[in-house]
Amino acid sequence: MKICQLCTVDFTLYHFLLPLMVEMRAAGHDVVGVCADGKLAGQVREAGFRVEPAPLARSFSPFRAIKSFVGLYKLLRQERFDLVHVHTPAAAFVGRLAARLAGVPRIVYTAHGFYFHENMAWPKRALVIAMEWLAGRFTHTLFTQSAEDAATARRLGLCRTGDIVAIGNGSDPARFHPNNDAEARQKLRAANGATDTRPVIVMIGRLVAEKGYPELVEAMRPLDADLWIVGDRLASDHARSIDDTLNAIETDPALSQKIKLLGYRGDVPELLRAGDIFVLPSHREGMPRSIIEAMLTGLPVVATTIRGGRELVVEGETGLLVPVDAANELADTLRSLITDSALRSQMGAAGLARARELYDEAKIIARQLDHLGLSATGQVNCEK
Repeated sequence: MKICQLCTVDFTLYHFLLPLMVEMRAAGHDVVGVCADGKLAGQVREAGFRVEPAPLARSFSPFRAIKSFVGLYKLLRQERFDLVHVHTPAAAFVGRLAARLAGVPRIVYTAHGFYFHENMAWPKRALVIAMEWLAGRFTHTLFTQSAEDAATARRLGLCRTGDIVAIGNGSDPARFHPNNDAEARQKLRAANGATDTRPVIVMIGRLVAEKGYPELVEAMRPLDADLWIVGDRLASDHARSIDDTLNAIETDPALSQKIKLLGYRGDVPELLRAGDIFVLPSHREGMPRSIIEAMLTGLPVVATTIRGGRELVVEGETGLLVPVDAANELADTLRSLITDSALRSQMGAAGLARARELYDEAKIIARQLDHLGLSATGQVNCEK
C-alpha cells in the first residue's frame, strides 16, 4: 500500500512517528511523511523516507486552515494514497477533510490526546468537540493512546464507523533502561552541578504554561533538590508562554542555584538515568511518552491527575498523583520522595516492571499494524 503519515510539524514526525514508518516499510508498504518542513524532516529523509512539505501550522486560524486544506487536497489528489494516517489536532482536522474530498479509500486518525479536556472553558471545549465530531464523519478508524480517551470518543460518537481502539503508547526499552554505568551517571550529574547526595528531579516538556512549569518552579522553592528542565519552546507553539517563570529562574538566586534549563537534548536516556525522580505537572496530556520513558528508566513519577497520567501512574505504587495547578501539594508530594530513597527505589522498580509489560513501543506499533491489516502477514482492508 501507499501510506501517508500526516502531522503538523517535523518534530512529531521524527520523534514520534518514525518508528511506525520504519515498521510499515519493513512490512512492504510505501510510506511518505507529510508535515511542515524543518531540520528534523531532514533526519527522516536520511532514514530513507520521502517527506513532502505541507503548509501546516499548529493553529486553528480559519485562514491558515483554508491554506492548509488547499495545499493538502492538491497533494493528496496528486499522490493517490491508499491510506492516510493523521496525527495532531490541527493536521488531523484539515487532513481528514482533504483526504475525504481527495478520494482516499481509508482514513485513520491517532488522537495522541484530544485537545479538549476537563480543565478547558466549556464554550471552547464544545467547539473543539464539535470539530472532532465533524471530522469523525470522514474517519474509518480512530486510535487513541489512553483507554479514557477511547471511552470518551465512543460516548461522543467521534468516529462514524465506531472502529475506536485504545492502542496505548510506548518507547524503546533498549534506549530507556535503568542505570548500568555509575561512572557516566556521576559525570553527567557533576556536569550539571548536582551531587551524589542531593536528589535530582527531571522534567521533560515544551516550555509552555500548560506543562505546569509555573507551579513546578514555585514548588521547588522550599525543596532540597535540583531540578533539570529538558525541553524548548517550539517555533510553532501558540500555547501561553512562561517568560515570567523563566525570568524568575534567571534572576532569583534561590531558584537559579537549584534549577537548570538544559534545552533540547539528544541524550534524554542518559539524563533520566542520572536523575532520581521524574515529574510532569501538565494540565492536559494524551498518554505522555516522557512518563513511560522515565518508568522504563526506573524512576518514580509525580504527575497530575489528568487523562493519560492517571492511567500510566498507579497511585502509591509506581508514583504519586497531584491536582492540576497546585504548587503546595506538588511541593509536599515531591518532598515525600526527596526524603525517602527507599520509597523512590520501590516505586521505580514497580514502574519499570509495569512499563516493560505494557509500554514497549514494538508492541504498540504491532497492535496498530495488525488492526489495520498492514503487518507482513496481514490482510489489508481498505473498506473498513
